Amino acid sequence: MSQGRALQLLFLSVFLFGGVWPVTKYAFAHATPLWFGFTRAALAALSAAVMMAAMGRLRVPRREDWPGLCAIGLLQIGAFFALAHVALSLVPAGRTAILGNVTIFWLVPLSVLLLGEPVSRQRWIAAGLGLAGVGVMMSPWGMDWSAPGAVFGHALLLLASLCWSLAILITRLNPPRTPIADLIPWMFALGALLILPIALWLEPISAGGGVGQGAWLIAGFIGLVAAPIGTWATVEAGRHLNAVLASVGFLMVPLVGLVLATTWLGEPLGWDLILGGGLVVLSVIVAARG
Repeated sequence: MSQGRALQLLFLSVFLFGGVWPVTKYAFAHATPLWFGFTRAALAALSAAVMMAAMGRLRVPRREDWPGLCAIGLLQIGAFFALAHVALSLVPAGRTAILGNVTIFWLVPLSVLLLGEPVSRQRWIAAGLGLAGVGVMMSPWGMDWSAPGAVFGHALLLLASLCWSLAILITRLNPPRTPIADLIPWMFALGALLILPIALWLEPISAGGGVGQGAWLIAGFIGLVAAPIGTWATVEAGRHLNAVLASVGFLMVPLVGLVLATTWLGEPLGWDLILGGGLVVLSVIVAARG
């Protein structure tokens, strides 16, 4: 796959995933976090399976596919969904979009240490600009860290981004032989199976856990459309782009999320978000040219 095509897939995933967190935050008025995450994953598995079956491409993965398949299904989908959805119930949507998608915190040092990937000075500068932008957008100086769940929620988001980063590294080391699109039903099925027992344990239906009628339309759009297409684009971009370029590019996701959280949910827009967003955009430009 050409770098231009991989960049196109990167921006497709940014567009689809950037709006997920503000929309999901809105849906939490009618759903509990883990059950919503399970529903997203289960619907994505169902829609992708139907699509692959209609195309005659639904088949059992080969043995060499399973390392990458398990990495994406269990880490990037299952663990990430569980951690990020619980965090979203504790942290504003804009902050969730930032920390939940900042794989650069982990992916850059891990790719150098574990993959031995060469990183040009220009891309190190891009990574620094991106991290500076994220730090400014997080505006930790203006946050009430004593609020209930604030520290725990942010820790969950950092752990979620670590799971995503590990999934990217594993798929780069053990790329599936089968096209990623053919494996998407199995990836989301694994993720849903991981989340289900956790939801049953922490959000029992008898105690009000579940997805209410007001959240089904949102869950349907995310699960049936955004999640399978966005995941395919994300995995393919991560496989074919330099790890630093990919991780810097994914910083556009929180920027899109912040815009929607501000315009739709009414979360405040200050100088820190404007400056931080500008630094993120600049980092993507620098990385793409490096």
